[in-house]
Amino acid sequence: RRVQAVCIPAIHLHMTAATMQVSQKDFEKAQEQLKLLKKDPGNETKLKLYALFKQATEGPCNSPKPGMLDFVKKAKWDAWNSLGNLSQDDARQKYTELVSSLISVESAGQHKDASPEENRLGGYETIIVTTKNNITKIMLNRPDRKNAINHKMYREIMKALEEAGKNDSTIAVITGNGDYYSSGNDLSNFAGVKPAEMEKMAEDGAVLLKEFVSHFIDFPKPLIAVVNGPAIGICVTLLGLCDIVYASDRATFHCPFSQLGQSPEGCSSYLFPKIMGLAKANEFLLFNKKLTAADACVQGLVTEVFPDRTFQKEVWARLEAYASLPKNSLAVSKQLLRSMEKEKLHAVNSKECKVLKERWLSDEFVNAMVTFFQKKSKL
Repeated sequence: RRVQAVCIPAIHLHMTAATMQVSQKDFEKAQEQLKLLKKDPGNETKLKLYALFKQATEGPCNSPKPGMLDFVKKAKWDAWNSLGNLSQDDARQKYTELVSSLISVESAGQHKDASPEENRLGGYETIIVTTKNNITKIMLNRPDRKNAINHKMYREIMKALEEAGKNDSTIAVITGNGDYYSSGNDLSNFAGVKPAEMEKMAEDGAVLLKEFVSHFIDFPKPLIAVVNGPAIGICVTLLGLCDIVYASDRATFHCPFSQLGQSPEGCSSYLFPKIMGLAKANEFLLFNKKLTAADACVQGLVTEVFPDRTFQKEVWARLEAYASLPKNSLAVSKQLLRSMEKEKLHAVNSKECKVLKERWLSDEFVNAMVTFFQKKSKL
């Protein structure tokens, strides 16, 4: 990740020689500051950084347009080209503001550690795993990317579930850090894939997804989703495999599969018609209908909805009460409830992943990705 940064003086006066020197000095300083960022700012932000840097140093876009299948180069070109005739001075100023905001956000986030009463488990980068009061909490921790799930997060969630299934906690909880529960699959997972690599990408993706969903099917303890904000895609479909789903009233639920040339996963093709009824599940999974928390509760996807202002306090008080119940009794009871359908769920998971692999190799999916990255490149 080699994204350059520019910084200019806060007061924009006549461009004297002294001002130019300060601008160049701050420009070089910002480049160094950006290298010190510990968290990836996300593809959308990196596109903005790239475009503004190119505009600030070279002026309007002067490169030939890349081919449609070269997602990364085309997204960069579109981002730069979209700046039109923006002056180099204005590009420097916009760059400055963006770099400054990235530094500020990361600096503030470094002070938000787990409370001393929590036992925070190490070895994770994209999630925060803590144990307290017989509860293992798995918090999705890419708030700058709306907790989008990249390949690393997939693997870290699986590892966290494995550890939670074996430790002394009574229940496990999944929630999100920041405004979003999760925006679903990070579509940058598909960025930069060359045509010759598509087959391997699809195969590897299907294997990873199948293993990921299997961890939810096989999880031995009560698993509770605390949906603190909007939820999209796979983080929604997995709710059918959770034992309880509590949601803030500001949460929404959306699975735009057909819009992205894809198909359902997480056993939702089987579980959602059972939970919602066939007609409602069709509207949700086939036609991209977005549900409010209240809608999702009425349709059975959500157990209970809480006012956002009291959400955390009410939910965690209830979860602590649940976690004080006899651990083995809860585990045995869950296994009884799940045992009748576990074999069926694994079969559904395998089928869904097979279909998704075919979707990822389809022209519809490629065209949807091209459209997605084009929209992301517009500033």
